Parts: sequence; C-alpha cells; structure tokens
Amino acid sequence: MNTARIIVLAISVAAGGLAIWLLNSPDSKPAVPAPVVQIDTVDVLVAKSDIGLGQTVNADDLQWQTWPAANASSASFIRRADRPDALTQFTGSIARSPFIGGEPIRELKLVKGPSSGIMAAILPSGMRAISTEISLESGASGFILPNDHVDIILTRHEKRQDASGTNVDTVVSETILNNIRVLAIDQTIEEKNGQKVVVGKTATLELRPDQVELLTSARQTGSLTLALRSIVDLNVVASKADEQTTKRSDSVNVIRYGVSTQTTTQK
Repeated sequence: MNTARIIVLAISVAAGGLAIWLLNSPDSKPAVPAPVVQIDTVDVLVAKSDIGLGQTVNADDLQWQTWPAANASSASFIRRADRPDALTQFTGSIARSPFIGGEPIRELKLVKGPSSGIMAAILPSGMRAISTEISLESGASGFILPNDHVDIILTRHEKRQDASGTNVDTVVSETILNNIRVLAIDQTIEEKNGQKVVVGKTATLELRPDQVELLTSARQTGSLTLALRSIVDLNVVASKADEQTTKRSDSVNVIRYGVSTQTTTQK
C-alpha cells in the first residue's frame, strides 16, 4: 500500500470519527420543549366600551372576557360561573361612576333606578344635590367639568370701624367648603363629544345635609366663587377645614337693624 492510499484512508477514518462525535455531542441533540404551564382562567364581566357617568347601560355595553383566575379572585369581580345571567341583570342600570373599555364591572358602581331620575341614581347614600348660580368669572372661566372637585369661597361686604371710629365698607372672602364634588353643570353630567369646556349658569354640587344648610345661608350673605382643585388633591381629606365647616353649620347669622352678629346653637 503506497503512501497516498494510507493518507486517504487516514483522512476517511478521521472524518468518520468526527461525524460520530458530532452526532453524540450534547449540543447536537434536539432541544426538548419546555412543558406548557396551564393557567386557570375565568370569564369576567367587563365594559365593552367606555361607559360615562349617568349613562344607562345596555347589553351591548357589556361582555364576558377571559381573565386569569388568580387576578379575578376579588369578590367585587362578576364571574360567569357565579352569575351566568349578569348581562341581563345589569341591562338598564345607571353608571354611578364612569367605566373605561375593558374595565371589570363592579356592582357598587351601578345602580338600578327605573323609578328615579339620573341624578338621584348617581347620588351616594346620605348625600344631597344642590344647585348654585355661577358665572364665567365665578366658575373658573368654564373649565370646571362634572366630576371635578372645587372649594367654595364666600365673598361679602362688612362694615367695620377704622382707628378713627369711622365706618368703612370692607370686602371679606373665606373658604366655607372644601373638596366638593361637582355633579353637573346645568344639565350636563358628563363630558360629551370631546367637549373640554362647559360654560353654564348653575353648578350642581354633592353635599352633606349640614353643608347644604351652610351653603344656603351663605348665598344670602354674599357671592359664591368656585375654585377648581387639582386632580392630585382629590383623595386629600381636609380634616381641619371639615371641622371648621361643622362649626360654621352650628352658627346662625342674626341681622338686627343692619348689624350682623353670630349666634352659636347648642347641641
């Protein structure tokens, strides 16, 4: 056997050995697919599209949507397995708060009000709705929208004596109510058709009974201005101002012969 044949044979043997090694190499083995994790799911009732404040809910506004069961464990979620006829049950309800498309429907945010008006349906229990006149100047140039929160400022004229004993007409302003929710501007209870400014003559406010008395009394003593609050402050509870409101509601403004005096009622 000559040298050339020996070289060819050696190369063939080496190539065969390399091929066998490559076939047995761990990197050459096909990857085993990872097992698919099965996630438990449930059907949850959600808003099919945006639902505005005070809107009557139709069957087309709602739909069932598949959610991971772990994310829909809250009792506030409406599950098809628990309430299969929920679509029919909630048809005709009135939205007490707006919904965003895809948001889970919560029963607390809906109310059945076939015998009541929309305002009575969206008004929380224990609260009152009262309207007060506003103007372009006293209503933040029309930038106050339904569901905004405002402070109410009372401005009145008072007679005071200066150092020389002369009666001087002064203007006094004070905030009498804090963080009050605006229910409606005139007859508009929600933003419609992309409208950003609602210029109205009356604003309907959400108040407690004692605040209603205070506002009614204040309207007789001066002019009212609504100061728009930042959306960041909506969850801020002004406890000190609320205490002052309660104290004011226990006082009666008595006017005798043009002289104004405050009389505190005893409880």
